[in-house]
Amino acid sequence: MSFSAVTKNELARVSGQRPCCRLAELAALIKMDGTIQISGSRQISLSIINENAAVARKIFSLIKTLFGLQTEVLVQRKTQLKKNNVYWVRILPQPGMGEILRRLGMLDAAGRLSSIAVRDELVRRECCRRAYLRGVFLGGGSVNSPEGNYHLEIITGNESFARYIEKMMQKMHLPARVSRRKNWFVVYLKESEQISDFLNIVGAHSALLNFENARIYKDMRNQVNRLVNCETANLNKTVNAAVRHLENIELIRDTVGLEQIPESLREIAVLRIKYPDASLKELGDLIQPRLGKSGVNHRLRKIEEIADQIRSKQG
Repeated sequence: MSFSAVTKNELARVSGQRPCCRLAELAALIKMDGTIQISGSRQISLSIINENAAVARKIFSLIKTLFGLQTEVLVQRKTQLKKNNVYWVRILPQPGMGEILRRLGMLDAAGRLSSIAVRDELVRRECCRRAYLRGVFLGGGSVNSPEGNYHLEIITGNESFARYIEKMMQKMHLPARVSRRKNWFVVYLKESEQISDFLNIVGAHSALLNFENARIYKDMRNQVNRLVNCETANLNKTVNAAVRHLENIELIRDTVGLEQIPESLREIAVLRIKYPDASLKELGDLIQPRLGKSGVNHRLRKIEEIADQIRSKQG
């Protein structure tokens, strides 16, 4: 099971909320996944479609708990590439449906489909805003496994609603952004700390722990890899420099002779031949009095200048 599915299963089990929070969460789920049908005789029905069984059970439970409406759940198996079941939570026409949908912000006072993204009364309290975000994530969200690229998104076909969710998240210190993907609008977070904060806000505490554990392991592994790469690069640099030093010294020795160069340069040349794998610091420690890395490097550069002069004369 994917990390996203595990997270949704956990959120679907969140309970013990105030009635106002349950109402906010249900309103978000209907906004994301619901379809309202109004017949010519003003008969109103509602269908909510979701691919997660736990989420469908939660929708059913919220409707029953809050309103006691007659509700049915239908299961349809997809025959396309994805083989997931599709769950239809259906509320058939019955007394009081119009008033309930007005409370949920789906219909306006005249009984028409509401043009307002979210009723302010539904998300006035912070606890209700948390519940509302939980609902939109359950209805159309996903989160990548922390072992891969960090990414959390909520997808909707309504741009104004996407902008509303973006602003709601930003007010809760979640710097969300909106992008367009074909005919869909995607509200997303891409930083690990932001995703951790979101999981905490909506109540996915077990998923948060798993996310943080995986993130810490991933960060440590990346840090070790960077250190190894850095050490390897430094080692290669040291080896390449030592090879170049030896080539310069051997050229001088085989042409003019080491006895023809100054004593200070001859001393470091002899040590480099004797200790070809030594670092500049180690070479400096072998000289009395001790010579620093910059001093050793300066002498080796002088040797290289002499070798380059010999090469230029040789053509």
